[in-house]
Amino acid sequence: MAVDTLSSRLATALRAADPDGLAALARVEPPDDRDAAIALLSIHDVHLGSLAAVGPAVRLQHHPALADLKWRLEERFLKRLERLDRSDGPRLTNRPDDAVSAMRAIAAVDRVPRVYEWLAAEATLEETVEYLSAEGGPDGGFDDLVAACQVGLHGEPKLEMARNYWDEMGNGDAVRVHTELHRKLARTLGLYAVPRDEQPLEALERSALGSLLATNRWLQPEMVGALGMIELQAGPRCRKVVAALERLGAPWEAVDFYAEHQEADPRHGKDWLDNVIAPLQDDPAWSERMVRGARWRSAVNHAFFRAMAQRIGAGAEPAAIAAA
Repeated sequence: MAVDTLSSRLATALRAADPDGLAALARVEPPDDRDAAIALLSIHDVHLGSLAAVGPAVRLQHHPALADLKWRLEERFLKRLERLDRSDGPRLTNRPDDAVSAMRAIAAVDRVPRVYEWLAAEATLEETVEYLSAEGGPDGGFDDLVAACQVGLHGEPKLEMARNYWDEMGNGDAVRVHTELHRKLARTLGLYAVPRDEQPLEALERSALGSLLATNRWLQPEMVGALGMIELQAGPRCRKVVAALERLGAPWEAVDFYAEHQEADPRHGKDWLDNVIAPLQDDPAWSERMVRGARWRSAVNHAFFRAMAQRIGAGAEPAAIAAA
């Protein structure tokens, strides 16, 4: 990464917790979408990352210079999301006030991308590790996102998110917490954290969507739709990963995380539709915007899966996913 990019200068200022360094970025623009995404994720880390990882920079969370940069980068990203939705989003004819039906239709589009068919049938162990490392789990950070999403809600939507969150927490069993299951998977298979400067743009933007929604209260309806889409689509994809790991002879410690999700997420998806989307869609503004959030998630997913098919194929998509 060039030393004078916006993301690198921002990283330097945040490491030093330097307000003057932030102020110096007031008129700096990212050279491209990739640098913009890395910079935006660094800002979102200050809001959502662990205190140990963020360090003293957490004191700058609401510094005017950082807030200005966050605003500029998010406005840019929102415009890009709309372009992605027009190019990669599903084409639907559902009534805008029927968010439940619209989300079912969106979830049915590319429910199991061909990259998962390839994992189940053909991928080597090395290719599986590479893909799962980049994927980060079907719902990376979902527990924190649900916790943020329920703020200000009431009634059945809030209760459903509480039930969903408690399931993420292993229903009170520390060893069954979903993030702990993923850590066990990572240790067993040797999964690794892919540095941001090595991730494709599509992976960066897939991550940035969640943190964009979680750090902007005005986007709460879109967040409800995006999280619902995760739950609606994760189960079938996890079944393909389980098939891949079993085909490769992986131990149960590696399979457990995806096996849990292949069973739980279809139930979560239905419950999210019935108990979150359905009550909230009575407000026409919420209905339309929840669908928009679902479309955004579908669009960034589509772009990510296409990029990963090309990446794992070393420049050419594997035969099993060539038509993705």
